[in-house]
Amino acid sequence: MGLKAVIAGGGIGGLAAALALARGGMQVDLLERAQAFAEVGAGVQLGPNVTHVLDDWGLLEPLKAVAAAPQRLLVRSALSARLLAQMDLGRSMQERYGAPYLTLHRADLHKLLLDAATKAGASVHLDSALQNFSQSFEHVSLHASNGAAYEADLLVAADGLWSGIREQLLGDGPPTPTGHLAYRALTLQSALPASSRSQDVSVWLGPKLHVVCYPVRGGEYLNMVVIVHGQAAGKGWDFAANAKSLTQAMGACCGQLRELIAVMPEWRLWPLNDRPPMQSARQHARGRVALLGDAAHPMRPYLAQGAGMAIEDAAKLGSVFQAGSQQADSQEVASLVERYANLRWQRNARVQAKARRNGQVFHASGLLRVGRDVALKLAGAKLMDMSWLYGANQP
Repeated sequence: MGLKAVIAGGGIGGLAAALALARGGMQVDLLERAQAFAEVGAGVQLGPNVTHVLDDWGLLEPLKAVAAAPQRLLVRSALSARLLAQMDLGRSMQERYGAPYLTLHRADLHKLLLDAATKAGASVHLDSALQNFSQSFEHVSLHASNGAAYEADLLVAADGLWSGIREQLLGDGPPTPTGHLAYRALTLQSALPASSRSQDVSVWLGPKLHVVCYPVRGGEYLNMVVIVHGQAAGKGWDFAANAKSLTQAMGACCGQLRELIAVMPEWRLWPLNDRPPMQSARQHARGRVALLGDAAHPMRPYLAQGAGMAIEDAAKLGSVFQAGSQQADSQEVASLVERYANLRWQRNARVQAKARRNGQVFHASGLLRVGRDVALKLAGAKLMDMSWLYGANQP
C-alpha cells in the first residue's frame, strides 16, 4: 500500500501537501476541523517562485482562469499620493523567471488545490480535528475529534498559526502579537467609482501604516488591505471592524487614499501575530512529524509570501518523499522528514526576517522615511525585484 500520511489542517498549505504527497504515491488522509469549507479570507499574491510550483503540478492554466495578472507594481506615498517607484509584473517578470505574477482570491486557490488533491487520491475528512498524537520508531498514532483513529508513517502539521501539534511537539508557547492590525476589504470593481478601480498592485506607504490593493477573480474584484499599528482584544483572527476606527487610524493620509478607503463597503479585521525567524531545522520537524506553513514559520505579510512559503514547503516535502520513498520503507521516514527540514528552514527564516524588515521600512517616519523615498525614486525596481526570492524554483 505504500507509505501513509495524515495531514492536520485543510488550508492552502495542508491541501498543497496533500496534493504533493498523493502525487508521489502516498496514501493521504487530511483532517479538517471545519464542518464545511467556507469562502473566507481575502486576496493572495503569488510570485513566480510559487506559480512555478503550481505549473509543475499542472495547475497553471486553471489558476490563470480564476486569477488576475497585474502588469505593474506601483508604490506611492500615503501622505501625498506621489509615485515613488514602479516595477513591471507582466512580460518582463515572465521572461526573467519563467512564470507569471498572479493575484487571486484565497478561496479560488483553495478550491483549485482541493479539487487537485482529491483527484490525486487524497481523502479529505471534514469535522475532524486532530485531538492528540504520539509517535514511536515505527509509526505515528492519532485520534480525531469524530472518534476516528489513524496509524500513519508521517504526520504533517498544517494546522496554522495556533498549531496544537507544534505546541505538543516543541512546547515553545503561543505566537505573539506584532502590534499591527490588518483591515481587509473586497468588492466588485464595477461597484466602485472609475477613479478607484485598478488592475495594478498598488502600495501606499505612510507613517505607522501601509495600504495594498490589487485585482482578483480575473480583475472583476478589488482586494484591499490596510495595516496600521494597534492592538485588538482577544485571540480571534477575524472581527467585524468599524470603518470609523479605520478612518481615524489613517491620520494625515492624502485625500485620494482616504476616498479609496471610504468607498469600500465592508471591512474585516485581523490582529497580526507571528514568531521570530526560524533558528534551526529542529523547529521544522521532529521524528515523523513535519511542520508546514504557519505552523512552522508564521510571517508578517510585508513580503506577500505566507501562502507561497506554505506551497513551497509542500512541494519540497513531496519531492523529498517522491525521491526517497521509491526504495524507502517506514523506518526511513524520519530521515526523509529531517532532510525536508534541512532543505527548508533557512529559506523560510530569510523570508520571515525580510518581511519583518519590510514592515519597518514601509511604516517608517522621519529621516528613515525620507531616505526610503529617495532610494525608491533612484532604484525602485532594482530594490523590489528580488531574484533570490522569485527565481528560487526556476527549472
